[in-house]
Amino acid sequence: MTDKTDQDQDFWTIGRKPVQEILFAKPEQVDLVYIQNDVRSRALERIVDICKSQKVRFRMVSAGELQRIHSGNHQGALARIFQPGFTNMGAVLEQVTKAPLPLVLALDQVQDPGNLGTLARTMVALGGAGMILPKNRTAFPGTVAAKAGAGALNKLPIAHVTNLARSLDYCREQGFTVYGCAVDAEGENMFRMIPAYPSILVLGNEDKGIRPNVLKRCDHKIFIPMPGIMQSLNVAQAGAIALGMFAKTRDEMA
Repeated sequence: MTDKTDQDQDFWTIGRKPVQEILFAKPEQVDLVYIQNDVRSRALERIVDICKSQKVRFRMVSAGELQRIHSGNHQGALARIFQPGFTNMGAVLEQVTKAPLPLVLALDQVQDPGNLGTLARTMVALGGAGMILPKNRTAFPGTVAAKAGAGALNKLPIAHVTNLARSLDYCREQGFTVYGCAVDAEGENMFRMIPAYPSILVLGNEDKGIRPNVLKRCDHKIFIPMPGIMQSLNVAQAGAIALGMFAKTRDEMA
């Protein structure tokens, strides 16, 4: 199924030549390219070739699907754009040396753009180093996320990764301690922990939480004690509490 997306012009490049140009000039800005699958065109074939060479995701879709995504004169090609541009994971990890809070937030298939934007805003407010997002099944930082983030998405380095589990393995090799926020009978009470820095905090999907293959990469499973009547929080609320606890302990250690 193709993602439902808004048609805000700031988040789209439309047309065969404009899509080719941005793929050549600024591939780090391109989140996903949609290409019409029922037209024989050398220009569209060229876009597919460029996507493959630049390692940019693309999807072949029908004319009707393409029109549903964007009603403009797309000529069979649309590129969904993140204007600040994604960066690589190494660049995000390097930010911990100068971040007030030496922590990177990794989101495991968080699909609500409002949650994505809110978490980015919390990270910027607390001085976090950056974010890691899987390329697939993750909310796009578009209009909804930008509104919830109140400008935070333009200030926070964001890495796009193909495989989050392997990326966390790399983070651990680089000396990061990985914490996964999960409901786990054997987990650690977040309010009592003393985290190690630099840190990676992993938050999971709104319904399913952190995937097992990702959770097993976490050095520590942590939970939020909830003695009140409500026994659940959305990922943005849980993330804000967790990030607040990391910031508190960092301040106490300073």
